[in-house]
Amino acid sequence: MDATPAYSLVTPAVPEWLNKGDNAWQMTAATLVGIQSMPGLVVLYASIVKKKWAVNSAFMALYAFAAVLICWVLVGFRMAFGDELLPFWGKGAPALGQKYLVHQAKVPETLIKPLYPMASLVYFQFTFAAITTILLAGSVLGRMNIKAWMVFVPLWLVFCYTVGAFSLWGGGFLYHWGAIDYSGGYVIHLSSGISGFTAAYWVGPRLKSDRERFPPNNVLLMLAGAGLLWMGWSGFNGGAPYAANVDASIAVINTNISAATSLLVWTSLDVVFFGKPSVIGAVQGMMTGLACITPGAGLVQSWAAIVYGILSGSIPWVSMMILHKKSSLLQKVDDTLGVFHTHAVAGLLGGLLTGLLAEPDLCALILKNPHTRGAFYGSEGWVQFLKQLAAATFVIGWNVVSTTIICLGIKLFIPLRMPDEQLVIGDDAVHGEEAYALWGDGEKYDPTKHGWHASLHSDTAPSPYINNGARGVTINL
Repeated sequence: MDATPAYSLVTPAVPEWLNKGDNAWQMTAATLVGIQSMPGLVVLYASIVKKKWAVNSAFMALYAFAAVLICWVLVGFRMAFGDELLPFWGKGAPALGQKYLVHQAKVPETLIKPLYPMASLVYFQFTFAAITTILLAGSVLGRMNIKAWMVFVPLWLVFCYTVGAFSLWGGGFLYHWGAIDYSGGYVIHLSSGISGFTAAYWVGPRLKSDRERFPPNNVLLMLAGAGLLWMGWSGFNGGAPYAANVDASIAVINTNISAATSLLVWTSLDVVFFGKPSVIGAVQGMMTGLACITPGAGLVQSWAAIVYGILSGSIPWVSMMILHKKSSLLQKVDDTLGVFHTHAVAGLLGGLLTGLLAEPDLCALILKNPHTRGAFYGSEGWVQFLKQLAAATFVIGWNVVSTTIICLGIKLFIPLRMPDEQLVIGDDAVHGEEAYALWGDGEKYDPTKHGWHASLHSDTAPSPYINNGARGVTINL
């Protein structure tokens, strides 16, 4: 009788190359990232906007999640992680065949061969593509024509996202050149922030009344969505090494250190300059800390994660609360949730910091070039910093140009912005549905008639994140 334990047998379902631990972690990490979008950003978007836009904002995220998945398996994955077509683009093809999905995962233009099936890699990378598109949506909430959005999502995925992903992760020219993007500071955050800002320019602004006052309809529900984002980020950065290894552990602890530090710094600045802590501001600080550490999460020491958090809690704060008021361009473009500040600025900052603080021994654990290091660890590291700067320039340029072409192309057939009569009414006009039936819009609520005090609607010391007239900014997340 064979005494070999059943769980160790090599079978068609458990091939010799399969590492069960790596596969279990990769599927778990993918699920965590998926939860960040569904329901994380769906809930957050529904609650942070004006009541009349709750349904529309949630649906934009829900639709994007579904549409990206189908486009991803039909053509997108192999454009981002398949055989090279151009130095910045892979050959598009379906990722649906049994023979393709059950074999060992690999990224053909790199040396990466994870010890699990291709199906796990396809799904993990889908969740990244989905959240990038949903983050972009934050810039155009409250006025983009839903039909235009339905067309925009697949076009942007194919012609914009896949280029950045292939160039930096899939074996494109930036990957082979040695530019670092550990888990998406450039591919996800810089891309979504720049493309969101560009799309907001072409779509046009919200109604004047919405720009001037855009109170969240449910701050507590907003916190629930933000919490899902924070906890899900352990899969976001922890899954980047494609294995349940030491580097994944470093990435997870650094991610949480940066987020916590950034939240505390942002909140402290709110208290110093505005006299009170803001819950919305705290969520913004959390987001910038998470976005900033992403390009270097598994490549820097944990003391450096505190540096990331300090800078991500202060530099995007300055760009949002001070520079926003002084820049005519930033004021002209109606970036509804300030994705430019919280993702483009934070992602760029993180990428450049990685060029300074990438630790050689940690880089050797995962990167193609084992001699990679940041400028802090030797003068040759300044070359790495310049590579980070050049990669950011490419990502910014491609996103501006491609998003502009996509928006102008859609505009030939479908208006990008809803008509004013729909903008006045909101969800009921767009979807025939409303989020709440008990009372009207947030700013119309009269606390004296309902027996409790809504501090968000107090006339004294209004939150700088709610009343545009008070500080010159909109809600920015």
